[in-house]
Amino acid sequence: MQCLRMDVEETLNHTLAKADFEQSGQTYWEQNECLMLERFIPKKIVNPCLTEVELLRKNIFRNYVPGHKQGGSVSYYAIENELHEGSAIVALYRSPALRRFLSQIVKEELLLCPDDDPHSCALYYYTQPGDHIGYHYDRSYYKGKRYTVLMGLIERSERCRLVAHLRTPGTTGEISEQSIPLDPGSLVIFNGDTLWHAVTPLGPREERIILTMQYVTDQAMGPFHRAFSNLKDAFAYFGPAALMHRPKVWRSAISGTTTSRSDVMSDHPTLQFLAGAGGASHDRDS
Repeated sequence: MQCLRMDVEETLNHTLAKADFEQSGQTYWEQNECLMLERFIPKKIVNPCLTEVELLRKNIFRNYVPGHKQGGSVSYYAIENELHEGSAIVALYRSPALRRFLSQIVKEELLLCPDDDPHSCALYYYTQPGDHIGYHYDRSYYKGKRYTVLMGLIERSERCRLVAHLRTPGTTGEISEQSIPLDPGSLVIFNGDTLWHAVTPLGPREERIILTMQYVTDQAMGPFHRAFSNLKDAFAYFGPAALMHRPKVWRSAISGTTTSRSDVMSDHPTLQFLAGAGGASHDRDS
């Protein structure tokens, strides 16, 4: 694993040495805290990630939230347990070079999510016709901000696209819906609390696979938010069985202040649906 991490880090340092940090940061803020970088991650990193995508197919959990989403997901837990210390996906997520770059773009010191967060880095598999996610924000359960980084791995679709409401560069307020292809190695970086986004339905004989990586400004999370997050992940993303098989080595659980049940329920319609109230999810989909 040490050799893999060093290879990933060396490759990223070489790539980032050629990046225009100032222009990237300016574009990020002009576009409503969203930045697209086409084919940014080199094939030397993308190719082993694609190998892992195939190895992890047997771990896909198919999920369905009526009126809002359907698709397949593989959690961070499954990636760690299946690939152990040899994962290029995890090495990329944990890369100090990548995190320094992202921190400069968003003007925040970004931290990895705690190891007990199954969404810290995960895979989304759009493999069956109609797989999609409705419009939503990526609401954070953490006390600080949470930023989402999506990387394209497989984009064999003309219909299934990330769509987002972006501000037109050079304007102060004009926002329009834009379709964003995610070819292998392409990145999209955004603040989930500010970007209204969705994924359009997959067509027949198409396939789209995306890596999602989450970074936070504060790793603390209240115990009720933690319980709520685990419940949502179990039913809407990775399945109860998947969440029971956590990685053997992880950081201690984060604790903090609680929030009232009514406040959390009102902000998270996925759990309302699971409780029988129905509605569309507005959390942690990308």
